[in-house]
Amino acid sequence: MTELDTLHTTRKAYDAIAPTYAELFHDPLHDRLLERALLSAFAELVRTIGDGRVADLGCGPGHLTAHLHGLGLRAFGVDASPVMVELAREANPGLRFEVGSMAALDIEDGALGGVLSRWSVIHTPPQDLPAILAEIARVLAPGGHLLIDFPATDGPHEETQAYDHTVVTAYRWSPDRFAELLAVHGLAESARLVIEPKPTDRRQFQEIQLLACKA
Repeated sequence: MTELDTLHTTRKAYDAIAPTYAELFHDPLHDRLLERALLSAFAELVRTIGDGRVADLGCGPGHLTAHLHGLGLRAFGVDASPVMVELAREANPGLRFEVGSMAALDIEDGALGGVLSRWSVIHTPPQDLPAILAEIARVLAPGGHLLIDFPATDGPHEETQAYDHTVVTAYRWSPDRFAELLAVHGLAESARLVIEPKPTDRRQFQEIQLLACKA
């Protein structure tokens, strides 16, 4: 399956479930104190290097874009799903949301102080991830920050593992291997948060949040 085929499949799947998704995850940070703290730190870092312009890639219905805006950032959202983008615009009429591909962003070089990518690369086949990371590096200003998260593989010797996601096939990554790919594109890891699954979680995967800075 080509990159365009994968994007089309993912877009179609999320278009179909967008209203349900927006309702189920209307408060994604409700019981996630560590993630809220990390987002606050991310916002503070971004504000130190420019005008606070941040892209929320894979923004879905815009809940985290609005959260970043509330933290004082000039946040806007990009998502491959037109239905998700429409829902985000309806819920947040004062914010900007665009339909787009993370591998071909309509953003000028070095324009952003920050990029947030929350679970938005999980459906990207491993061979296509470098193109997305290169695009993120392109749009970040020197000193700009990326906060990206994904589920971890079962051990350090498994670079990637596919799993049966509810919507469409998804992928887990070795955090060390992911950090290496970031470094290839000039994004140096500055912090790593490992969140252990709760005993009641359906999937017993570690969640990895990586903070990286562009040289």
